[in-house]
Amino acid sequence: MEVIEQAEYVTIGELVRLTGVRYSTLKFYTEEGLLHFEQAEENLTRRYRRQESVVRITLIRSLRAEGKSIPEIKAMLLP
Repeated sequence: MEVIEQAEYVTIGELVRLTGVRYSTLKFYTEEGLLHFEQAEENLTRRYRRQESVVRITLIRSLRAEGKSIPEIKAMLLP
C-alpha cells in the first residue's frame, strides 16, 4: 500500500484501495467525465494521477453527502 500512496499514477483498482470507493462508482465518475485519466497506448490501461484523483473523489463524495446530484456536480466541476 505504501508504494501506491507514493506513486504518481495509479489504476482504478488502486484508487479503490486508496479511497474506499467502489470500483463501479469510480468507473461511473470516469464515464461521466468527473474523473480524468490518461491512457497508456501500449496496453490501453487507464492511469489516474493519484493525488489529483484522490482530491477529486473526496470533493465529489462531499458534494454527494450534501445532497447534490451528479448533474449538479458536473455543472459545478466541468467547464
